[in-house]
Amino acid sequence: MAPPTEVLVQTSPETNPHVPKRTTVKALVESDGLTSIPSNYSYAMHPNESDASDPNDTIPTIDFSLLNSGDPHQRAKVIQDIDKACQEWGFFMLVNHGVPETLMKAVLVLDGCNEFFNLPMEEKMEFATKDIWKPIRFGTGVDIKVEKFFFWRDFIKVFTHPEFHFLSKPQGFSEVAQEYCKRCREVSMELLKGISESLGFEESYIEKAMNLKSGFQLFAANLYPPCPQPELAMGIPAHTDHGLLTLLIENGIGGLQIQHNGKWFHVNPLPNSFLVNTADHLEILSNGRYKSIMHRAVVNSQSTRISIAIPNGPSLDTMVSPAPELLDNESRSAVYIPMKYKDYMDLQLDGKPCLERVRLPVA
Repeated sequence: MAPPTEVLVQTSPETNPHVPKRTTVKALVESDGLTSIPSNYSYAMHPNESDASDPNDTIPTIDFSLLNSGDPHQRAKVIQDIDKACQEWGFFMLVNHGVPETLMKAVLVLDGCNEFFNLPMEEKMEFATKDIWKPIRFGTGVDIKVEKFFFWRDFIKVFTHPEFHFLSKPQGFSEVAQEYCKRCREVSMELLKGISESLGFEESYIEKAMNLKSGFQLFAANLYPPCPQPELAMGIPAHTDHGLLTLLIENGIGGLQIQHNGKWFHVNPLPNSFLVNTADHLEILSNGRYKSIMHRAVVNSQSTRISIAIPNGPSLDTMVSPAPELLDNESRSAVYIPMKYKDYMDLQLDGKPCLERVRLPVA
């Protein structure tokens, strides 16, 4: 999920006279005569970035069903596996999570995101806004004053908890999304119980400390159309996610890359799995034990990729800081300053990495 600074692309008629001035990436791709990308979509890689490869080590896989196992040894083992994954990778694939495959397909393609992005542009533009606190927000690209270029993607972002908001079109999308978000929240809550134990707490510690009954949940769907010059464009540049845990699914078209041990790697999720990443506020709460890892989305020239990310965070009014129980006055001091979750999200408006803003210098 990218920093929330998106605005509508203002495509220059000189760049492509076949495209209306106010457009989306989808409309741009479907216009006649598009053989190259407009210059304002061209992404210059930074010196510390390089092409990604397949990882030599396998991204950890966690069997969710073992968290509810009646065998205490199995539960203890999977909690150890989660602890290791959160420390070493910041990402893991979650299998046997109990969310029906039919529901995942429905929200992604059949009744959901695919149909929404196929709506007429004027219907999607009803939700176009630069205000990140609007509960339903459609758009494309980023503010060029911040990033100097546009993302090759269209998106819809909706607040789904503690109050559920959603779109009235396409028909049936709201009902499917509500059930999907509820199931994702249940999965996240169970994972956070295991993570509480892996940090040495009782299983309800994070739920209470982060006020998860009023926790903030976002439904973020991204559409990455085929790009005529994928080597020059970027779906979403490198970033970390706000919140505690993000659950991601995609439509079988790869494009997610993560940074591991300083190198970029392709991610190839298992069928019917969630890709879970530990996000900024879990890193803060654990005082850096668990890592919020840089990741990005690249594009291709052949196929449309759709992904849905469900970030799950504390309540917006929760003051997030390292857990006091993890600190002492000598060897372990806080390395992040306390900050209210809502204020942290507001920090993203200037496009800078937020974790660096709250991380204290090491003595």
